This record gives sequence, structure tokens and C-alpha cells, in this order.
Amino acid sequence: MPMTRAAIAPILLLIASNVFMTFAWYGHLKVEHKPIWLLILVSWGIAFFEYCLAVPANRIGRGVYDPMELRRCRRSSPW
Repeated sequence: MPMTRAAIAPILLLIASNVFMTFAWYGHLKVEHKPIWLLILVSWGIAFFEYCLAVPANRIGRGVYDPMELRRCRRSSPW
């Protein structure tokens, strides 16, 4: 498969998406002095940006990759 923009963009978007999701899931563990409702709101706000990267990655990637390949790419990140 040639490395075209359509082949590279989903991978980069999914990597960025995973970084956002890591902060959304685990970032609150380092903050102990804030109320839980605030941490929930911040986590959901971060997850929103993760979603804004993951959806286009899957839409762009489905023209090049099989859906299971996209899923494996997303799940195989080190985060």
C-alpha cells in the first residue's frame, strides 16, 4: 500500500486521539484537591476533543483500511 495522505492521516489522528483519551482517563488521578464534579467535567471536555479526532480518523481511514485494522491501530497504541 502506498503511503498516501489518506493512509497516514488516520494513523496520526488516532495517535493524537489516544493522547487526549489518556489524559481524560488518568489525568485526574494526579489532582487530589479538586472536587470530583469539576474533575468529571474536565475529563468529559478532554474526551470531547478525543472524539473530534477519532471520528474523522475513522471516516478518512475507512477508505484505505479495513475497520478491524483501524480498531487494531487504535488499541495497539502504547497509551
